Amino acid sequence: MKKSTTLLTILCFWLVQLGYGQEDSLQLEALYQQYADSINQSFQFQHGEVSLQGDLALLKVPKGYKYLDAEQSKYVMADLWGNPPSECLGMLFPEETYPLSDHFTYAIEITYSEDGYIEDEDAQELDYDELMEEMKSQSVAINEARIEQGYGAIELVGWASSPFYDSKNKKLHWAKELKFESDSANTLNYNIRILGRKGYLNLNVIGEMDVLPMVKQDIDPVLASVDFKEGYRYSEFNPDIDQVAAYGVGGLIAGKVLSKVGFLAVLAKFWKFIAIAAVGLISALRKKIAGIFSGN
Repeated sequence: MKKSTTLLTILCFWLVQLGYGQEDSLQLEALYQQYADSINQSFQFQHGEVSLQGDLALLKVPKGYKYLDAEQSKYVMADLWGNPPSECLGMLFPEETYPLSDHFTYAIEITYSEDGYIEDEDAQELDYDELMEEMKSQSVAINEARIEQGYGAIELVGWASSPFYDSKNKKLHWAKELKFESDSANTLNYNIRILGRKGYLNLNVIGEMDVLPMVKQDIDPVLASVDFKEGYRYSEFNPDIDQVAAYGVGGLIAGKVLSKVGFLAVLAKFWKFIAIAAVGLISALRKKIAGIFSGN
């Protein structure tokens, strides 16, 4: 699914519903572009060093990327892309990418989960093929819940990139390939987890499957760009006072991600954000569009 094609299809569809023709659809597309440009230009991106959630972690924005702060990122995720509200700590965008740009490639949402210290002794013994089968099995029940709530089913196709755990730096990453019921192009779900004393940082890549080579090319600098600050580091765990998570690395990849973070929110971020944006735009500009087309 190419964004420009999808946008034009959506705009034409809505104009047909409103009784307008092809010429009107081009006018509306131009209006959308003006709207998108004004939104994109309103963001204030940052470079260099950024503190995440005060003293929690330090992000050194990697070369070729720009950072959008927590408040602006929540606006993107919820208002522009139609996701449920979340405690987003910020987002990373490739330098030439904007939330509503035609050449959107991918973005990386940053969140934090304080679920306790994750013991990693199981990491070296995991059978990732077996883990994938377990995840596929769990996805059946999750799809039933999605359908009941009016969402389409999601097929977990398999690993787009097998899990890799850096035991020295306590950083874990993997990617899943997903197929949404109503989408012709498969979706990439690339997950990065950075383990800490009280929980983990989650960097979730939002994009389609064709961006996987770009993400893999940049994965090392992205992994190196963020670390917990003193007081929150994995090595500072104190068993006398700190909580231990009820799952290990395997549970973080499979059961934890599926059951709590879930397909209902995290995996459904990207595939229809442009549809949501276009529908919202039409709603906001309905009177203006009607006035233009009537000559008023």
